[in-house]
Amino acid sequence: MLALIRGAGDIASGAAMRLWRCGIDVVMTDLARPTAIRRTVAFSDAIVHGETTVEGLRAVRAENAAEAKKLLREGVLPVLADPECACREELAPDALVDAILAKRNLGTKITDAPIVVGVGPGFTAGEDCHAVVETMRGHTLGRVIYSGSALPNTNIPGFIGGFAGERVLRAPCDGIFTAVHRIGDTVEEGETIGFVEDMPMKCTISGVLRGVLDDGVPVKKGMKSGDVDPRCKIEYCTTISDKALAVGGGVVEAVLYLCAKQQGRR
Repeated sequence: MLALIRGAGDIASGAAMRLWRCGIDVVMTDLARPTAIRRTVAFSDAIVHGETTVEGLRAVRAENAAEAKKLLREGVLPVLADPECACREELAPDALVDAILAKRNLGTKITDAPIVVGVGPGFTAGEDCHAVVETMRGHTLGRVIYSGSALPNTNIPGFIGGFAGERVLRAPCDGIFTAVHRIGDTVEEGETIGFVEDMPMKCTISGVLRGVLDDGVPVKKGMKSGDVDPRCKIEYCTTISDKALAVGGGVVEAVLYLCAKQQGRR
């Protein structure tokens, strides 16, 4: 079985890891200049640096669908700079998972593959996909919805270590981002993490910098550009989060259940 995942940020990567460990081949696509914050646990970093490894799983940039197939035969997870997911036609996946997390559907259709799963708000099971996986923290995180939609986006991050919106760092203006701290650094409230043009982006809490944009990424004012973890556990910077694993578990359930249903086994 082959699953094609649109998006290769940390949540999409949690889904990719769980599918891969279940014996399902995975190909991922993302922007040519990815905007993932938690880059140390996002397979999108392979697009920028050629390859990356997350929890022992190696991913390599593929230039086209043919190269992706070759990498799969070598036991490597392929990642393509292909935001339009043009590779879908040649790859003909058994399942397509839209994990872009754009809070809206950017073009995925229920006819794109025999099984289509939408992750988070913006999708309606039975209309533009076969199932939706809930991404909001709380009682329903990771739950699979086979009829209807995920909870609407609140624009308020979930609580971690007693903090919600305070832990998210946002671009102070439009421009090009440059970091002065790296993922894993211990930072203090009020400390400058990076600059957009000449304007500083400062911490609002103390903790460990769990995520930050790569240098040279174009940003818009207010765009999420960093994440401070007040729990101060450096190891959390290099391991897939509880949220990504929960969502990934929902994706695995959706793919396997829908496959069994189509085969008349459920």
